Amino acid sequence: MLICKIRSADVAKVTKMSDTTADLASKVRKALDVAVAAIGGATREGQIEMAEAVANALSDRHHLMVQAGTGTGKSLAYLVPALVYGKRVLVATATLALQRQLVERDLPRIVPALEKELGREITFGVYKGVGNYVCLQKMNSEVSDPDGEVLLEVSSLGFDAKRLRAWAHSPGVSGDRDDAPDVDRRVWAANSLSGRECVGAEKCAFGSQCFAAIAKGKAALADIVVTNHTLLAIEIVDSHPILPERDAVILDEAHEFMDRTTQAVTEELTGPRVLRAAAMARKHLPGKLSDAFTKAADSFDDAMDEFGQRVKFETALQGRLEEIPASLAAPIRKVRESAQAIIQLISADEEIVDSDSIAERARVKGAVNEVSTTAAKLLKLGKGQVLWFDPTFSTLNLAPLTVSTVLRNNLLTKTPVIATSATLTVGNGFDAMARNIGFLVEGDEEAQTDDGDVDPGNVQMLDVGSPFDFANQGMLYLPKHLPEPGRDGPSVEALIELGELIDAAGGRTLALFSSWRGVEAADAHLRKVLAELPIRIITQRRGDSAGPLVERFAADETSVLLGTMGLWQGVDVPGSSCILVAIDRIPFPRPDDPVMSARSAEVDATGGSGFMKISLPRAALLLAQGTGRLIRSVDDRGVVAILDSRIMTKRYGSILLNSMPPLWRTSDKRVVTDSLRRLHEAVTEKS
Repeated sequence: MLICKIRSADVAKVTKMSDTTADLASKVRKALDVAVAAIGGATREGQIEMAEAVANALSDRHHLMVQAGTGTGKSLAYLVPALVYGKRVLVATATLALQRQLVERDLPRIVPALEKELGREITFGVYKGVGNYVCLQKMNSEVSDPDGEVLLEVSSLGFDAKRLRAWAHSPGVSGDRDDAPDVDRRVWAANSLSGRECVGAEKCAFGSQCFAAIAKGKAALADIVVTNHTLLAIEIVDSHPILPERDAVILDEAHEFMDRTTQAVTEELTGPRVLRAAAMARKHLPGKLSDAFTKAADSFDDAMDEFGQRVKFETALQGRLEEIPASLAAPIRKVRESAQAIIQLISADEEIVDSDSIAERARVKGAVNEVSTTAAKLLKLGKGQVLWFDPTFSTLNLAPLTVSTVLRNNLLTKTPVIATSATLTVGNGFDAMARNIGFLVEGDEEAQTDDGDVDPGNVQMLDVGSPFDFANQGMLYLPKHLPEPGRDGPSVEALIELGELIDAAGGRTLALFSSWRGVEAADAHLRKVLAELPIRIITQRRGDSAGPLVERFAADETSVLLGTMGLWQGVDVPGSSCILVAIDRIPFPRPDDPVMSARSAEVDATGGSGFMKISLPRAALLLAQGTGRLIRSVDDRGVVAILDSRIMTKRYGSILLNSMPPLWRTSDKRVVTDSLRRLHEAVTEKS
C-alpha cells in the first residue's frame, strides 16, 4: 500500500508508469521469482510490492522509504531490482550480522541463478574501514610503536600475536578481522591502524599486498557493494570519498542511520589517546618538540583524572556541558599547540625515501593529527554542538546537535536513496523518521538544500506489512495494575510479575531492560524465585557481546536471557526457545543523555514539544524493535509483556501501540499465564 508521495509535481506519475518502467517491473518480477527459488523459498505479496517500488525509484531517480515487517524478505526485495537495474549500488547496514547475511548467504545463493536469468556476470563485494584489516607494514616493521610494545610487556599475548602473524602470511586470506583467529584486542591494535594513520598503498612497501587496498579495489568494480552505516556517515559528513562511486544507496536498518551517523562523527578525547600519540612522536621524532608534547599529554591526562573525580560528586558537571571546563581548557590548548608543532615538523621533512620510515611517520602524523583536530574542535565549541564528559571512560565528547541537514545536502541530493527497515513509522506515520534521515516532508519547504541531481523532497513512502498473522500468532499483555516505573529500576511488583510469567512459560523468555540497573535487579530477583525450577538464567554483563549470549539462549530451550539495549534489536530466535518477550519499561531516552536532551531542549525552545518530537518517536521505534523479537516465523507463537502501565494510562500510549506489530491485546493476567502454560506444555510434548 502506497502511503504517500511528497512534493511530486505530477501525482499521476505514482500510478502511471512509462513503458520503460513497466518493462523494468516485469523483469524484476521474473528475476525475483528466480532468486527466491534459488534460496528455496516462495515469493510474498509484500516482497513483490517492495521490489517493484525499489525498481521504480532506481529508474525514476527518486527516494523511497519502505517499512517491511519481519518475514517480508526485504533483502531480496532490494537486491534483485538493484541487480536488474544494472548499475552500481551501495548497500549500507547497521549491524555486522546483516552485513554477513548479505555477503555470505543471500548474494552467493542468488547470484548464479540471476546471472543465467539476466545473461551477464554479476559481482559483489564488501568494504570496511582500514582498521578492520591487518596492516602488513605495521606487522612486519622492525621498529615497534606503543601498540607493539604492549605485546612485549604482556608475555601472555605472544601466542595470539604468532597466530595472527601466521594467518596473515597464509595464501589467500582476506586480512579481515572477521575472518582472522580470535585474538586479544591489544594484539589486533598492534597489527592494524586507522585510515588517518595509513600512508596509502602507493607509498607503502606492502602496497601491492595490502588487504584493505585489495578489498577496496574489488569493491570499486562490483555491482553491489555492502558496507556499514559508519563508513557511509563519515564519508557524507567529511565530504571526502571513502567508498566506491555508486548510482544509488540502499540504507538497510535505516531506523538506526541517524544515531550511527551521530556516533560516527562524535569527537572523543581521552588521556590515553593523547599519551599514545605523544609516545609515538617521542619514539620516532625525539627532541624538544616531542618532549613538549609529552609534557602537555601528561598534564592533560592528570587534568582529566581530576575532573573525572569531580564529576562523580558535582551534579552540575553531569550531562551536557555548556563550555569547556576551566580546569581542562588550558591543558587542551597546550595539547593542540604542541601537536601542531609536531605535524609541521613531519610535513616539513621531505628527505625521507625509505618506505618503512615513510609509513612509520605517516602513523605518527595520523595519530597526532587526530588529537590536534579534536582538540581544535573542542576549543571552538559552537552553538550547534553538544559537549559532555563520560566518567565511565574519562572521555570528553563532542557531537553535532543534528545531522539531518548534512545528510540532506551530502547524500540525498546526490543519488536515489532507498531507506528500509521493519520499523520506520511512529504512530502510523513516516514523518519523524524521514526528518531524521534528512528527507523533506510537508512543512519543510523553507529548508535550504544545496544544488543536486535528486530532490530530497521527492520521496515515496510505503508500508508493505508482514506475511505474519500477528493477531493470531501473538498476544500483547498490557498490565494496568503495576505501578509506574521509577528511576531505581523495575518495581518490586513488576519483578514479581516477571517471575510469574517466566514460570508459566517454563523459561523460554527474552527479558529486555532499558538500563543495567534493571538487568541487575531482575537477575537478583529471578535467581531467588526460580531457584527450584529447571530454568537457566543467562544474564548480559557490561561489555558482553550479544552474539554468544543469543546463541546460548537459542540452544537451551528453557533458558531465560536478561539484557539491555544491545538485545532490543537484531535478535533472531525463532521457535520454542522464545515464547515470551518481556519489556520492563517504555524505553524513553535517559534524562541525562546529552545529545537527546539537547535536541529535545532545542525543540522546546522553538515552541514545539521535545517530548513529542524527539523522545516519543525514539521510544516508539525501540519498543517496536523489542516487540519484534517474538514472532520470527509463520510457526511462532507467544506473548509480549510490557510491564509499564503508562502505555495504557497516558495519552501518548496510543502512539506507541500504533507503532508496534498488531498483536492481540489484553490486560488479563490469567488469560496470559494460561496461554503461556499451554504453549510450554505443547512444545515440551513435541520435544
